[in-house]
Amino acid sequence: MIDQEKIREAVKLLLEGIGEDPEREGLRDTPDRVARMYGEILAGMEADASVPLAKVFSVDSGEMVLEKDIPFYSMCEHHLMPFYGKAHIAYIPKGKVVGLSKLARTVEIYAARLQIQEQMTGQIADALMKHLAPGGVMVMLEAEHMCMTMRGVKKPGSRTVSIAVRGAFKEEPMLQEKFFRMLQV
Repeated sequence: MIDQEKIREAVKLLLEGIGEDPEREGLRDTPDRVARMYGEILAGMEADASVPLAKVFSVDSGEMVLEKDIPFYSMCEHHLMPFYGKAHIAYIPKGKVVGLSKLARTVEIYAARLQIQEQMTGQIADALMKHLAPGGVMVMLEAEHMCMTMRGVKKPGSRTVSIAVRGAFKEEPMLQEKFFRMLQV
């Protein structure tokens, strides 16, 4: 559980550490604002992906389902800076599908944690495999990392792409090709 008081104390110390006066007018309420913000953007720390993935519907088709361009915002666990981008998720149903909003909600749950992109990609794929038991899953995340654009190498516009493949997508390269073609539509 997120401890708002500890966050407030830490922000006050941070402000003092960079030479600011946490009691000056513009900063007086900053520790409280930052504590509330972290409570909001890290709400996935306590969320369970099985909840949105539990609502399924029966289908006869075993054709690929693709939801693309799902926006997400996350926080890099290495620098505590944002990274953001789009998720693309495909799966091969085996008798059941999940509501499309539930795929976006699953992305949101894993994004709302201290995270690294590569891990998040695999977590989404593994959650779908576990809770939907599909024939296969492919997840691709494309993101811009503020730790690369605002500091360090300072390369704005650079994107990191990560992919996780499970089941039929790993075994049948043609499915991966179809996934990439569908992303272009």
